[in-house]
Amino acid sequence: MHPSVTPSNPPRPDGRHPDVLVIGGGIIGLVTAWRAAGQGLRVAVADPAPGGGAALVAAGMLAAVTELHYGEETLLGLNLASAERYPRFTEELQEASGQRIGYRRCGTLAVALDADDRAHLRELHALQVRSGLESAWLTGRECRRLEPMLAPGVRGGLRVDGDHQVDPRRLASALLAACERAQVAFHRTSAERLTTAGGRATGAELADGTRLVAGQVVLAGGSLSGRLAGVPEAVRPPVRPVKGVVLRLRLPDALPGGGAFLSRTVRAVVRGNPLYLVPRESGELVLGATNEELGWDTTVTAGGVYELLRDAHELVPGITELPLTESRAGLRPGSPDNAPLLGPTALPGLHLATGHYRNGVLLTPLTGDVMAKALTTGTVPEEARPFSPARFTPALQGARRAHAPQELPV
Repeated sequence: MHPSVTPSNPPRPDGRHPDVLVIGGGIIGLVTAWRAAGQGLRVAVADPAPGGGAALVAAGMLAAVTELHYGEETLLGLNLASAERYPRFTEELQEASGQRIGYRRCGTLAVALDADDRAHLRELHALQVRSGLESAWLTGRECRRLEPMLAPGVRGGLRVDGDHQVDPRRLASALLAACERAQVAFHRTSAERLTTAGGRATGAELADGTRLVAGQVVLAGGSLSGRLAGVPEAVRPPVRPVKGVVLRLRLPDALPGGGAFLSRTVRAVVRGNPLYLVPRESGELVLGATNEELGWDTTVTAGGVYELLRDAHELVPGITELPLTESRAGLRPGSPDNAPLLGPTALPGLHLATGHYRNGVLLTPLTGDVMAKALTTGTVPEEARPFSPARFTPALQGARRAHAPQELPV
């Protein structure tokens, strides 16, 4: 039996139609297509510019430990599971594509510039320890010994050797090449409407007039996922755009006396604004990122650039001597709980792979595996079940409210 013939995926009407149509060609859509094709499924992708999207702006930090936030312990488990897969995933993808993706085991140093930030980092360190994570507290002097370019005012920090990085642009390029080698069909136009028949998703109508029929559909459109026409409201993903401005600078070949400008990712909070500096093996330094709820605006303003450079200068004074090579804004796909929506929806034949917010690059390997299993078996692995799209369906939300503890009148 063909692997696509499962209870959730009826036989295709004829040999011309794909088993799977992926709507969206960013890194999440591409890894879904590549892994599905690797399972023997016939796959098509609809996207006007595959390999683009948020990956062009992302910093590529694989920071499951330093990205830990209060209330996101369940998401932490998913992030760690994906981070563990990255070395093997990198080997497989580089072999399949013939391209390198800039994977570096460089570690992260999160630092504090004042007493309030130091107290916050101490609390984060305690949370990391309670969560069984490995991080080491350093004094300001120890931080500067690791990274001599840091400002003298650094008060302390956390060294996390298990947080690594990858170059998202190279990752996207490699996934695109791997998909092409796996015979994934690309329709370089946008999907305008989801089509349905007999109570299930059947494909999509494209902007060029093409009507694609497929056994299953994966909606992986990033921040645009909630705007596709034809998706029933009960299963429409509650995804919103979250703007982030990122700058790229050129690192010097070497510092006077030798050594690197920065040898690892450096993170901080300056004036309440999160900041990161990611040195690439290519000689590029990525500086970001703002976090703005401004709808679909991707304008890079002088004020946004100034604030990033001002905060970065307080952390690493020498940064203002570097050439600025690019400024760009992107839209992260945020969900109500900042976690992804993965797997089948209540509409048979429709799957979601969206809402990854700030963890899209980190969750790429796991997302590909989860979606491949969902498309071939109709189920998802245990670690991904808390992130089912069903958690946002109106019926389930109503049931949760009905069973929630009620406040007594006063």
